[in-house]
Amino acid sequence: MYWGTPVVMVTTENEDGTANIAPMSSTTNNLLRTKQCVLNLPSDSMGPYINAMAKTTGTPVVPPLKQALGYEHCKDKFARSGLTRQPSDLVRPPRIAECPVQMEAEVMGTTELMQDDPDRAGVILAIEVKVVRTHVLNELRLPGHSNRIDPDRWRPMIMSFQELYGLAPKKTSSKLASIDEEKYRGLTQSDPVAPADILDDVETTERE
Repeated sequence: MYWGTPVVMVTTENEDGTANIAPMSSTTNNLLRTKQCVLNLPSDSMGPYINAMAKTTGTPVVPPLKQALGYEHCKDKFARSGLTRQPSDLVRPPRIAECPVQMEAEVMGTTELMQDDPDRAGVILAIEVKVVRTHVLNELRLPGHSNRIDPDRWRPMIMSFQELYGLAPKKTSSKLASIDEEKYRGLTQSDPVAPADILDDVETTERE
């Protein structure tokens, strides 16, 4: 159920070395084979790009269910959508230049879901990825901070069930926002790292 989650355009590498773009629900084969991807987060103004690729699949033989839903095979989704390839630094799949946030990632593990239902076991996978490099437009950075995003400038595309939305203006201030984000860093890192050192693994990029 899609109560409201950010849209993620996942770029992966096909068997012939070409690039594919797919939502998070349709990237399994390429991810399991290559162990690499880029998680591209579109802004709320990128609806036309997303709709241009809707109901397409990179799979040459369209599965019966997708045929019934009106899907068709599309070999080059970059050409179909008008999006621009941008070379990645640490993984083979390209980034999407128009996306203001791009996260290069490697697969760390998979878990089969729905194990309690013999008819559906293994149909859905949870895929754990490790982000190895993050690219963010400088204009999204929070002034005065080395590695924080300004939530008033970040306008992600949100999928609420099957519809595309942007974020509404902030309704009220959050009490949690008074906590320094750096204090959470120890929860996600095994070894303490000074903020200055963290920047070695984070690239901010100016794009046209």
